[in-house]
This record gives sequence, structure tokens and C-alpha cells, in this order.
Amino acid sequence: MQIEIQAVKFELTDALRAHVQRRLHFALSRFEGRIARAIVRLSDLNGPRGGVDKDCRLQIRLHGLPDVVVEDTEADLYVAISRAADRAGRTLDRRLRRARNDFGSESGTGCQ
Repeated sequence: MQIEIQAVKFELTDALRAHVQRRLHFALSRFEGRIARAIVRLSDLNGPRGGVDKDCRLQIRLHGLPDVVVEDTEADLYVAISRAADRAGRTLDRRLRRARNDFGSESGTGCQ
């Protein structure tokens, strides 16, 4: 799975990069064959002023299905990354299950 990490308004550290890769691998590895690319955009909305302003936006590009986009904002960027990755995994599971069921019901109609 290709992972592209973008940092906006701050320097991306090796520790953050490793955390993103570890969390995405944990949450999405079972769908690896369906994922074309994962784009992670990390941003600090308020800069040095602080507050609940660390944002993680995940865009998961799939083969043959619309993208899954999940966003989470927290005071701690590590928490935002973890929560967004978990939500992306659950959303992807639902989307693929629904697509499989829709495909299965279409192919089963009219055959006798």
C-alpha cells in the first residue's frame, strides 16, 4: 500500500511518520489488495496558539470504488491519527461489504 504523508504548517518528524505508517498498516492491511493509495494530510490549524486544532485527514483511494475520506481533529496529533485510521478501517469494511452484497445480489437475479 502506498502511503503519501503531507504536513501543513509544521515539520513532519520521523516519529510522526512512523506512527502514521504503523496505524494505517494496523487498520487497513487486511484491505491492502483493494487500496490503490492512502493520502494522509496532517495540519496544525492554530499553530503555536494551541487548542483542539491538530487535524488528520485520510483519503483512501480504492480500485473500482469511490474514495473513503475520514477526518479527525484533536488536541494531540497522535490521537487524531489513531482515531482517523480506526474510523477509516471501519468505514472501508462497511463499504467493501456493501459493494460485495450489492454485486452478489445483482449477479443472482434472473438466474434459474
